[in-house]
Amino acid sequence: MALVSTNTWNRIRYTIYQPIYDLLLEGYFYKFRKRSIESLDIEPGASVLIIGAGTGLDLEFLSPDHHIHAIDITPAMVRKLQVRAQKLGLNVSAQTGDGQNLIFNDEEFDIVIMHLILAVIPDAKACIKEAERVLKTGGSFTIMDKFIQKEKESGLFRRLINPLSNIIATNLNRDVDEILAYTGLKKSIHLKLSSIFWLIQGTK
Repeated sequence: MALVSTNTWNRIRYTIYQPIYDLLLEGYFYKFRKRSIESLDIEPGASVLIIGAGTGLDLEFLSPDHHIHAIDITPAMVRKLQVRAQKLGLNVSAQTGDGQNLIFNDEEFDIVIMHLILAVIPDAKACIKEAERVLKTGGSFTIMDKFIQKEKESGLFRRLINPLSNIIATNLNRDVDEILAYTGLKKSIHLKLSSIFWLIQGTK
């Protein structure tokens, strides 16, 4: 089980999932992604970083006026994202990268988007610290993912299925408040989107 919750395992499983990723995730999360990004009211010329960008399902809610960078740990995902960006007429700098160890400079981005990544990446606290580092002072972040709000919300069934879920796709029992506590990021929105999905937004 040592392979689970590693970058290597994420590359393996998401390389396998890549051909059906959009089929599984595009429709259900469309309104969540739309709400998350459009509520930021991103200004023209803003620099935007998408961590764990996958196949680029967030891109359609961004504009050619935005300076977009996208990273994902899985090369197959990045290749599909690049095709999507071209079809949308967006100039996106997309590359394989680790959200726990970003290659970008301090305070480089106006906006950081983290959709369906903090419950998947091996070390969510390292990821959020890196997001904080590269976000400009006064910049905004948005998170959309599955979380427990408090430990008591992690019921027996959820605890029982989490080991299997963690192997197949994602950790069901991460606490976003615990993750954010490792940063100085200021949370302004904590909104329940569905039974397990939440939208969290704020600023640096």
